[in-house]
Amino acid sequence: MLVNISYNDKSLFERINNEVGKPFNLWERLKMNGTGSPKLFITSSSLQIRNLLTLDNNINTCNIEIRPKGIIIRFRSLLETYALIIPYYKLSLYKGRAQEYSIHRDHYHIKVAAKTKETHEFMRKILDKKSDLSSHFLDDYN
Repeated sequence: MLVNISYNDKSLFERINNEVGKPFNLWERLKMNGTGSPKLFITSSSLQIRNLLTLDNNINTCNIEIRPKGIIIRFRSLLETYALIIPYYKLSLYKGRAQEYSIHRDHYHIKVAAKTKETHEFMRKILDKKSDLSSHFLDDYN
């Protein structure tokens, strides 16, 4: 779900927390060596996101936050902050060319440049978290 998170709206934050979980506490963030990505440069995106990004002339950047049940991709357009909420069960993460990752949820997608080692490590952390969650559900099922 693509939402505007610029304003304090309790019902919206509750919906986000229901979908991807509450933020990790300080101790969990330290154990994970951080839950936020470095600044990522957007190379392309789906139409709805591109329409928001073209409203201003700034460099298109985003960051990703890892949550217990998914990720949140945040980006700014004009003076507004938008978030693409992606639970792990809807997340598709592809490594395209050597320097690009493509992140998908339903009909939304964002491609980001990956020119640093930290970006590659962060994407690996997302995939590890997603596989940990899916193996946890399989254990509960069996």
